[in-house]
Amino acid sequence: MLNRRGLIAGTAGLALAGPALIRSAHAQGSGPIRLACAGPMTGSNAAAGEQMKIGAQQVVADMNAKGGVLGRQLVLEIADDACDPRQAVSVANQLAGRRVALVAGHYCSGSSIPASKVYAEEGVLQISPASTNPKFTDDGAWNTFRVCGRDDQQGQIAGTYIAKTFPGKKVAILHDNQAYGKGLADETKKALNAGGVTEAIYAAYNPGERDYNALVSRMKSVGIEVMYIGGYYTEAGLILRQAKEQGMAVTMIGGDALVTKDFWQITGAAGEGTLMTFSSDPRQRSSAAAVVQTFKAKNIDPEGYVLYTYAAVQIWAAAAAKINSIDAKKVAEAMKASGPWPTVLGDIAFDRKGDVTVPDYVFYVWKNGDYAQI
Repeated sequence: MLNRRGLIAGTAGLALAGPALIRSAHAQGSGPIRLACAGPMTGSNAAAGEQMKIGAQQVVADMNAKGGVLGRQLVLEIADDACDPRQAVSVANQLAGRRVALVAGHYCSGSSIPASKVYAEEGVLQISPASTNPKFTDDGAWNTFRVCGRDDQQGQIAGTYIAKTFPGKKVAILHDNQAYGKGLADETKKALNAGGVTEAIYAAYNPGERDYNALVSRMKSVGIEVMYIGGYYTEAGLILRQAKEQGMAVTMIGGDALVTKDFWQITGAAGEGTLMTFSSDPRQRSSAAAVVQTFKAKNIDPEGYVLYTYAAVQIWAAAAAKINSIDAKKVAEAMKASGPWPTVLGDIAFDRKGDVTVPDYVFYVWKNGDYAQI
């Protein structure tokens, strides 16, 4: 559970030890190993945070059942950044002070980027399951990795697809003016323009609002037929629902932040036909079969970033086992120098920046309350 004041809570028998004792146990290689999952456990993106938490809890439970890592049990801490950059920095400082060996997080690029600076200075390894803004690794230090793709890859696919699939249609490109949303929208715009199409509207909206009818009315007056949105599922769902309520016959296209059933809970039938980019469905991969069955036995659908978070911890554990150490810089170097690493997502290898070497973006479509790969 989340503390009201501390933002961080342990989930596996967290010891109430002082800082000196924690450092001693960590340095001597005794006692449990602390890991953290950091993301939006509250706020408008809480559904994504829940996905991450579920994946982290399951992988820790599975590893502990097999003896832990290097013969030591794992203790998981859940940290809430609410997708707020300032709160993310506060969380990062707290986690660094608790000497976590790994942070599986954050979710929002706007949180991952500033938090990564704290982790780099404090010697903490960070593997994001979800942060796609190129700056996260382009401007990152030794400690930044991600098991997802990048917005310049995702945007290239989206922009090219729109240009080829909707010739002659009036296109709007919207974004929330945040690191993820604007970054993805700009990369999509770049690819769209390279395909010979100029958008009719390029505009920002304010995240966190409930009424986007003014923006919708502007799009309606121009005759927008295709709406690309760089942003998260809550605002995307509201904008689409209000567009349909105003009678617009518009196709929405978005990115990986729409990969949650909560999107449909907002849109209802208005979400029918919405397109989005995400990696090929990890739930269908043979490498994930056993873990997916474990989730299904608990009546949990491991959608979105559940398995990405699971994989992030798997890679860290495999690298630590390979070098017989949890020293963060040594593990980071091993992650880049060795591999590919077997995970629920399949084999993953990293380049020198910490990006995956084989990104895998495809299109999905929403139908009848669920999404499926095209």
